[in-house]
Amino acid sequence: MSRGIRLMLAAAFAVLASLAHAQDYPTRTITLVVPYPPGGGVDAMARVVAERLSAALGQQVVVDNRGGGGGLIGTRAVVKAAPDGYTLLLGHTGTISINPSLYANAGYDPRKDFSAIGLIASMPVVLIAHPSFPARSIADFIALARKEPGKHNVGTSAVGTGGYMSAELFKAVAGLDVAIIPYKGTAPVMNDLLGGHVPVAFGVIPPALGNIQAGKLRAIAVASPVRTALLPDTPTFAESGLPGFEAVLHYGLLAPAGTPKAIVEKLNAELRKLAANEEVKKRIHAEGGDVLTSSPDEYATDIDQEETKWSALIRRLNLKVE
Repeated sequence: MSRGIRLMLAAAFAVLASLAHAQDYPTRTITLVVPYPPGGGVDAMARVVAERLSAALGQQVVVDNRGGGGGLIGTRAVVKAAPDGYTLLLGHTGTISINPSLYANAGYDPRKDFSAIGLIASMPVVLIAHPSFPARSIADFIALARKEPGKHNVGTSAVGTGGYMSAELFKAVAGLDVAIIPYKGTAPVMNDLLGGHVPVAFGVIPPALGNIQAGKLRAIAVASPVRTALLPDTPTFAESGLPGFEAVLHYGLLAPAGTPKAIVEKLNAELRKLAANEEVKKRIHAEGGDVLTSSPDEYATDIDQEETKWSALIRRLNLKVE
């Protein structure tokens, strides 16, 4: 038997083994890692996915919050996990497309260290204020910050998240002297915002929506191309005088690199079914997002495009973190 035939047979057996493995998969609990504390947008999205995948796959999908290091700790843990489909990552723009360029030693390459499974949702960043904050619009905020340079603090979630990068972008575009105060997660930002300890913050809608509707917080502007249905009276940054200012986070499911293709495709198929479910659409919409679907290759392309966009901003603003 020639070497070429042996290689072809070996490849065929590998494909068959992968298919057989996927047919059996899963046979035990799956861990879905969220690299942030409970209470934020990533965590909210993970809860929806875990619940639905548990029902679809017949095995429990457990959300594991591994916060710390601006999302690096939990993300690195997934990179090092066995590529068998039993450890997954709820990825989003911050961890996958921002951190690798922002941190000098992030410890992973988003293009090489993950098997992209599929996109789940998108969610815009919003500028939120405590009711006592005098600025009612972006123009008001810019005028106030320029009148009182160095006086105002802007809260965000951890360094490297979409909220943090939005604050840095806003500070640079508007030419403001304000201090950005990064917290370990979204929940503590909201707590300090509600308590008036920080007057204004960049974050996603879910953790703030109830308090905005109750009048305990106020949305100033949303960083999406068009207004969001959840906050129909809140203008976009473009409408507020900053054309082109956009920060929309993408959420997706990832596995360690080398995860069998058949498992990736099986999970992708379940994600597509999940996204087509009307109840899921309503839940994601209620969490401030819009459903997105993709093939594994399309998600990999999205990661590449988003990383290229945010890394260019990081270089331009010289935001490297050691």
